[in-house]
Amino acid sequence: MTLEELVGSCLVFGIPGTHITPEIIQHFRETRCRGLILYRINFESPDQLRKLISDLENALGWKLLVCADHEGGRVIMFRDSITVFPSAQAIGQTGNTPYAHHQGEHEGRELRRLGIDVNFAPVLDVLTEAYSPNIGIRAFGKDPEVVAKMGAARISAMQVEGLSACAKHFPGLGPATLDPHLNLPTIAATWDDMERVHMVPFLRAMQAGVHGMMTSHPLYPKLDSTPRTPATFSRKIVHDYLRQKIGYKGVIFSDDLEMGAITELCPIGEAAARAVAAGHDVVLSCHDMKAQQQVFASLVEAYRSKRLLRKDLEENVQRVNQLQAQRTERFAPPPVTEGRAQEECQEARTLVETICHQSVSVLRAGPSLSPSARTIIVFPRLSDLASRIMIETALLDEISFFESRLKPVGLPHRVHRVAMNPTEEEIRAVRVDMESAEQTLLFVFDAHLSAGMCSLLESAQKSAKRLVVVLLRDVYDAEFVQPGVYCLTNYGFRVCDIEAVLRKIFRR
Repeated sequence: MTLEELVGSCLVFGIPGTHITPEIIQHFRETRCRGLILYRINFESPDQLRKLISDLENALGWKLLVCADHEGGRVIMFRDSITVFPSAQAIGQTGNTPYAHHQGEHEGRELRRLGIDVNFAPVLDVLTEAYSPNIGIRAFGKDPEVVAKMGAARISAMQVEGLSACAKHFPGLGPATLDPHLNLPTIAATWDDMERVHMVPFLRAMQAGVHGMMTSHPLYPKLDSTPRTPATFSRKIVHDYLRQKIGYKGVIFSDDLEMGAITELCPIGEAAARAVAAGHDVVLSCHDMKAQQQVFASLVEAYRSKRLLRKDLEENVQRVNQLQAQRTERFAPPPVTEGRAQEECQEARTLVETICHQSVSVLRAGPSLSPSARTIIVFPRLSDLASRIMIETALLDEISFFESRLKPVGLPHRVHRVAMNPTEEEIRAVRVDMESAEQTLLFVFDAHLSAGMCSLLESAQKSAKRLVVVLLRDVYDAEFVQPGVYCLTNYGFRVCDIEAVLRKIFRR
């Protein structure tokens, strides 16, 4: 292989749109890129996604390593032909490790049928008491042993089905109080802290034979005191510790180098060279074609100038090839019969319902709602997020969703939709409705990050005659809920989560 082909084997790029264009083909040819990550913007239907993958591979004449971020809960990329599982924190709340195993079985089959080779999951970060704006419900919880058991079970099941798992975010992103998508966090944990708590799930993942590990972008000054050196750039953390000391032999992926935590440190081409020097096999640039071109050019130049060594690159490519060799077929076959397909769907639905029944949690005790009292339901317009993240079809019309789910209860209600960051005018209008209603059901989305949502919650606690609060995305928002206000969550905003809390409220 030429130097350019070797470099291209260690790249994963994202692409725009739902079909392959001559520009995309030319871009992959020029960069020799052999890795593809698929997002919501690439998906219209299962058949369309399979065609997109096939068209690109056929045009290029080489096999791609096709990846996805499909964690479940908050992070789901595809709407159809997959099961929408609740978040990892919901599953962790049950304490039932077999649930994580069965989730891995289902997602392994479903994603392989779509042509996915690598799933950048599960999240093995361990939460702390500190507010977590990025990980939160994406993690199984605060107990490293629970996270380790759940993660290993899910990894093993995924990989039995032919889907390579990738544990993230090594050495542990749970304590981060900033979101590395936007800013550069600093985690002050010592090696003892990390090994005693945060690395426990990653060691268990290694024992389970996890095919991939993804690192994290924060600074860890007590692990590597080199200035301006996040884990992504740290040879002490990636090569010396992960590869050498604890002996990880699989593929080490960087997280997306286009994130704000990295771009505030250096240009992306330099970031790619530093990430590879730290010990990564594969680097990700997930959105911007110009950035991807810079990544490729910078790496080629780094090898030509001997800043990076070709023999190390060849070892990286060998590990990537071994990962690719885990599968011989692009698409796993569908169920053998229509009856078996229906059985699989029903098994998955039952699993989701069982998890949600056990995971829905009361965070603050207080009086619940009467099924016969006039009720104002205040709900954020999740449909506004559909251009950025996967929102289930049922939630694209929030009013119809509640009409259908509450019809069996007979609850007299009116739905008041508000923006994700409600304006003062919206809050005033809601307050008037709450004062005239007998009771209020308020759904809160990210009061920590949305000043308007926080103000809405504060107003509701002053104005509502009787109030129940449901936290949709961030359980840390419970700190804003006053004692005596009934507050519950199912650790997410998916249909299954909302249905679970409604059943809990109305005892159905």
